[in-house]
Amino acid sequence: MLWVMLGFEAIGGLVIFFMRLAAGETPGEFLHIWVGAVLTVLYVAYQWTHWTRVNPWRNRLDYALGLIGAISMSATLLTGYALAWRWWPLRVQSHSAAAVDYPTLVSAAHNIMSMLVLTFVGAHLAVVLRRGVGRRG
Repeated sequence: MLWVMLGFEAIGGLVIFFMRLAAGETPGEFLHIWVGAVLTVLYVAYQWTHWTRVNPWRNRLDYALGLIGAISMSATLLTGYALAWRWWPLRVQSHSAAAVDYPTLVSAAHNIMSMLVLTFVGAHLAVVLRRGVGRRG
């Protein structure tokens, strides 16, 4: 379920990112925010069980990539909540279609961190899978 939610958030986030640049619109924001909230719960549960399984820390590439991915994911979620904090009163409480005044720095950090998440989660997974193939051979 975590992978499905992460994939949905990645695709939805990219659609929002490109549509905001191309057309000045942000389609799917409502769904992106709600799925992000569910993703947070799943991610915390996953990370807790994952860390208890791979603990203690080892000086290996897969651990370093995983740590960077976890930090990036945490920053993405936190900046996402900061952006949703601006979105909620306008869209939900006031039912306004006006443009949300997102702080540029927070929005940029959210976009950059989300791209880092995709990069480092993919790299972490690739190293773990490659290491597993090496053990079988």
